[in-house]
Amino acid sequence: VQLQASGGGLVRAGESLRLSCSGPSLTLEAWGIGWFRQAPGKEREWVSYRGSRDGIRNYADSVMGRFTISVDNAKNMVYLQMNKLEPEDTAVYYCAVAVSFRAYRFDQPRRYDYWGQGTQVTVSS
Repeated sequence: VQLQASGGGLVRAGESLRLSCSGPSLTLEAWGIGWFRQAPGKEREWVSYRGSRDGIRNYADSVMGRFTISVDNAKNMVYLQMNKLEPEDTAVYYCAVAVSFRAYRFDQPRRYDYWGQGTQVTVSS
């Protein structure tokens, strides 16, 4: 599964961005889809997850109430709507898909089988 993340950019604090993740049969084959981010000098951090079978969505505390993960099955697209962006949100954002069950939590990178190449989000103060 080849994933393509896009939609990053440079914005000011308080503004919004919508990230997109596409891939052939992305939503049809997924067990679950996640978004992660990695800031310079930091470990990859889980941001959000959506279970494909139950539709349950989870968010990291740092983005709760500001970010929303959604899926368009008809377009095989996954989105991350990011509102009220803060400088601390600056990072490279990655989408990831789990196509099989693994004994890892959804907030662990090892849970996922495939990753997109990342898209840069920069938030200025």
